[in-house]
Amino acid sequence: MSSSGIAPSRAVPSGAVPSGIVPSGIAPAGAASSRAASSGAASSRAVPSAVTAVPAVPAVIAGRSAAGVRGGGGRGVARPVVTELRLSAFAGHRGAVHTLGPVTLFAGPSGSGKSTTLRAYEALARLGAGDSLDEVFTDAAECVPERARPDAQGRRGFRIGCTVDGPVGPVHLDLAVQAEPRLRIVGERLTGRGRTLLATALRDPGRSTVQAEWHTAGATPVTRAPLPDDLLGTALLPLRVAGKTPGQLEVLAAAEQVVIGLRSAFPCDPRPEGMRAAVLPGEGRLRRDCANLAEVLHRTHTACPRRHHRLATVAGAGCAGPVTGIGVQELPEGFVRAVLERGGRPATPLGRLGDGELRYLALALTLLTGPGVLAMDRIAEVPDAMQSLTLLADGLDRGLDRRQVRELLGLAVGIAADGHIRVVGAVGEGGEGEARRVPGVTVVDLGE
Repeated sequence: MSSSGIAPSRAVPSGAVPSGIVPSGIAPAGAASSRAASSGAASSRAVPSAVTAVPAVPAVIAGRSAAGVRGGGGRGVARPVVTELRLSAFAGHRGAVHTLGPVTLFAGPSGSGKSTTLRAYEALARLGAGDSLDEVFTDAAECVPERARPDAQGRRGFRIGCTVDGPVGPVHLDLAVQAEPRLRIVGERLTGRGRTLLATALRDPGRSTVQAEWHTAGATPVTRAPLPDDLLGTALLPLRVAGKTPGQLEVLAAAEQVVIGLRSAFPCDPRPEGMRAAVLPGEGRLRRDCANLAEVLHRTHTACPRRHHRLATVAGAGCAGPVTGIGVQELPEGFVRAVLERGGRPATPLGRLGDGELRYLALALTLLTGPGVLAMDRIAEVPDAMQSLTLLADGLDRGLDRRQVRELLGLAVGIAADGHIRVVGAVGEGGEGEARRVPGVTVVDLGE
């Protein structure tokens, strides 16, 4: 690998298509090189760079997931989940490989890279949802390793990847991104069962495309076509692959599994300063900053009474004083506010709670609800029972006392046991100590 952090590539004359398109700098775990075809490539038009539509997820992966859920006969796990995060060269990380369990918390001193680790996960999730590079990496230069030197072409970049396990087994995605002098994808590789299913590489720096080839296993072993260099190629495959041959079906199933696993993520960072005021009722979907907490509680109070009642029980374990329920009061001009009910005592508006209590309630609510109550990209084509939501929580223990951290993690472990929700977060020194005492929580110390 070059010191610039990205895979080297050579410019070729316009119209020339080199036979090998796998960038040497991308090496996914367990990957083997695909059998490249020297002729017979199918012609295809490039997807315009402006295309940002999120591909639909056909029934290929859904059928496999259903088999795994019903009878356990599917290979791998029933729901696609991200089980490994790789930061080959990203910000302050070099060659980092992190295994992710149902509840995984990153710990370490300030500056050890906890937030950047979660940022890499969120970036992959957004790319999987169809966001473009410039939307995801608004400050891409900050993601380049500090000591990465420009190559002969003046390029610097970074490399990240992940493994998504599911009905088709582990599928590995690795991505090389050029940050300077222009932000673009210069290499992508998707592998599964020892086979390279998709590989892309930058061949002509003068064009806004990468050359791609994907496994076909029909009359033509591989299909070659240009793809835009600002979008994740894996997310585009359901729009490009016909699914007529066993090889194409294998590629589709792997791509769909990765897209589902990545898109099923919700970054949550409750901000108490925005959660105290009364709000107007709306669609009742919790935002990232949880500023509309009262609005969502107004919805769950009537639409999800069982979950709402359970949240009240959880609130009693993490809030000061007796809590007999969580109510919603309607105020003049259509506003609503949430309150903690105190039995025979006056109710306490959420605006009077401490910062830690508000963050505790908001995080507990995300664990007890699902995609339908969260402001996130829902995968309507796949039933909720076949999806696993991953909560991304940077600074999960911020403002919480030890009791609240312990209660919240106990709730997370219990809910994660059925596979519907996973947690990937970061904690400080105090939260790390409590996390290590909770069975079922995996703590990754980045300071070691």
